[in-house]
Amino acid sequence: MSLSNTAIRIIVSVIAIPLILGVSYLGGWFFTIFVAAISLIAFYEFAAFSKSKSALVNIPLGLLGLLIIIINQLKPVVDFKLLLSLWFMLLLIIELFRNKQSALINLGITTFGFLYFALMGSSLIAIREFYPNVNQFYTQGAFLMFSILGTIWICDSAAFFFGTALGKHKLFPRVSPKKSWEGAIFGFLFAILSMILFQKIFISFLSMGTTVGLGIIIGTAGQIGDLVESLLKRDAGVKDSSNLIPGHGGIFDRFDSLLFSAPFIYYYLYYFGR
Repeated sequence: MSLSNTAIRIIVSVIAIPLILGVSYLGGWFFTIFVAAISLIAFYEFAAFSKSKSALVNIPLGLLGLLIIIINQLKPVVDFKLLLSLWFMLLLIIELFRNKQSALINLGITTFGFLYFALMGSSLIAIREFYPNVNQFYTQGAFLMFSILGTIWICDSAAFFFGTALGKHKLFPRVSPKKSWEGAIFGFLFAILSMILFQKIFISFLSMGTTVGLGIIIGTAGQIGDLVESLLKRDAGVKDSSNLIPGHGGIFDRFDSLLFSAPFIYYYLYYFGR
């Protein structure tokens, strides 16, 4: 007897969520390896479905650059702008000799994908390492990640279930025909309520005002990130970024909201979360 798609999704979630929370708690290299894995795999998925646009992404250079950027975020050795400059110069030189289809398309899509996942992945590391590894302060970063992850998952679930049950007004039919304003509004509200709940449980070291601000960012940027990924997939003519995760699609599908939200969350914390 085969399992339904919903059952498979639940089983995968039951296995994956404790692992994600575990590496988030440990932080350091454990969390960095996790972020590197999702960033590199998501970039590879992006490069694969970009082939439908006649693009031949420089996958080896993209993967190598992402790995260096993410590791450098944990243990800074080289200036971020210098790394980007060196990577881009090397990309241009390699493309000069590749002679594969359109150089403009190859360069543009490779650069976009690299910058997208480099910025998002390094921001996730910056969030987890926001509080110094001194006494109890480092654990605050773990509780912060728990709250962010939980809020994104609850926001996504609320948007899906309430959108399915009550959705009548299309949110962005050109990009994602099934999403509705009703689902988006409930997702936004539940993101704020979730952060308020987590403030009471995990992150009492943040003020309520700061916490509500995080909920607003996640409820907005997280859903926009989902739409952005849908835009890319629709243009490429694919339903899922890959079939890597049974019942869930690809890594990019599962972490689009988290990745897109990360820079907004980090800079908000930088200015308001200290």
